[in-house]
Amino acid sequence: MAQNAQNELDDLYGDVVLDHCRTPRNSDTVEPADLRADGVNPFCGDEVHLQIALNDDQAARVGVQSVGCSINRASASMMSEALTGKSRSDIVELAKTFRAMLKGDAPSDDEREDLGELTVLEHVREFPVRIKCALLPWSTLEDALAG
Repeated sequence: MAQNAQNELDDLYGDVVLDHCRTPRNSDTVEPADLRADGVNPFCGDEVHLQIALNDDQAARVGVQSVGCSINRASASMMSEALTGKSRSDIVELAKTFRAMLKGDAPSDDEREDLGELTVLEHVREFPVRIKCALLPWSTLEDALAG
């Protein structure tokens, strides 16, 4: 494997991604849940099952169970951490920012701060076939918000 390709893979499967893949956060099912959705990518077999319990308009507890590749599982885990404590409107904005980042729009400094460690998934853009893997948890979130 060429050194450049190896460096790109190292960026894709960096320490943060591997940590979230191996030890997913918020993986317990949340019951009762105010928002829930299930997402599946039938082409690769990735799955995401999402539950959010709201307190007023904020995500008090988030549960996400993901099956499939490491990018899908890491994205779901990082997303669950990023959502906890946020209002619905902040969650919608975060989802838009994440989706835009994966489509090639460079986040502003404020958006980078909001995304936190999710910015490590920016490298997924270099592997177009993997973008859907990283976006599946977020598409599932958008389905949950749409009700």
